[in-house]
Amino acid sequence: MTLIHQALSDIQGSLEQFGASLYVLHNNPDDAFLKLIQEFHIRSVFTNNDYEPYAIRRDEQIQKLLALHDISFHSFKDQVIFEKNEIVKSDKTPYTVFTPYSKSWKEKFNQHPPELFPSENLKDQFYKCNFTLPTLEEIGFEETAHDWPSSELNADAIRHYEETRNLPYIDGTSRLSVHLRFGTVSIRDLAIKAQKLNEQWLNELIWREFFMMILFHFPRVVTDSFKIKYEKISWRNDEEEFKQWCAGETGYPMVDAGMQELNETGFMHNRVRMVVASFLTKHLLIDWRWGEAYFAEKLLDYELSSNNGNWQWAAGCGCDAAPYFRIFNPAEQARKFDPDFKYIRKWVKNLDEGYPAPIVQHEFARKRALEVFKRALTEN
Repeated sequence: MTLIHQALSDIQGSLEQFGASLYVLHNNPDDAFLKLIQEFHIRSVFTNNDYEPYAIRRDEQIQKLLALHDISFHSFKDQVIFEKNEIVKSDKTPYTVFTPYSKSWKEKFNQHPPELFPSENLKDQFYKCNFTLPTLEEIGFEETAHDWPSSELNADAIRHYEETRNLPYIDGTSRLSVHLRFGTVSIRDLAIKAQKLNEQWLNELIWREFFMMILFHFPRVVTDSFKIKYEKISWRNDEEEFKQWCAGETGYPMVDAGMQELNETGFMHNRVRMVVASFLTKHLLIDWRWGEAYFAEKLLDYELSSNNGNWQWAAGCGCDAAPYFRIFNPAEQARKFDPDFKYIRKWVKNLDEGYPAPIVQHEFARKRALEVFKRALTEN
């Protein structure tokens, strides 16, 4: 909430230069709009499209409410390059595999690149008003100590993205996910820059849209596995082991470092996210929904579509997911991507003294997972 409040404060400062201001209400949508209707003569409401099931229901409800008061409702694409049925197969059905989706996405992007509109002088078009922006405390929140990443793109890091993106001990990624989540950067601007700087990073932006459209076309993935057969898996769901995973006390340094980073900062490096998700679902056989919910609680860049899509990918039950028999070896991942333990030592303080033994042995856990998954997926 701190980042949102800071962004609103910045907008407020800009508007005040033109004798205008934001009017911020902290309320449920229906009551907030009823208050607006009572206080102002409103002819139209403009907003941007959202693709999460709750957001779609909310916007439909508000549109009906506004119609009762003869107020028009207009919603536009903004947080993605392509939406809904703009990227679909030749038979008009949605893609469920990333590679052909990304190929079609890039073809359309090259044919119809997004336009970046220059800022215009609109000072005479603002509604003159002077409302006070409520403080965080006034709307029931507290200031957090998180170090928010910059919204500026580090072009040099993106040029070397393939070389650095899997190394959690260096600043080799854009760290713009939180800004994409809250709309404080332009996806159009980033996509145009990505096309010039690095195709691999452009692919990451396309993955975000792919998962968003999967959620839009298949809203059941919020609660169910995309691949229905995976609902038959007999998860162990050991609550004590889940607590150890959450606390970063599994006895696997790469897993524990990731969870410590998440708990302390609200962020986790993407390579490590895959390792900890694989460990929870494969080594501990704990339902991916448990891990997804914990990430939703902790991640500052939490976005339902990406969180859901990546957790289902790690568990093997999502669209275009890693096969169930792909099980990360946490020790091998550490040797490959953090060979000098720079990342691990930063977050695991007791590595040399008092560090717990592994809660499960890798070979045993791997064999157990393969048996459980195979049994569930081969049942008639």
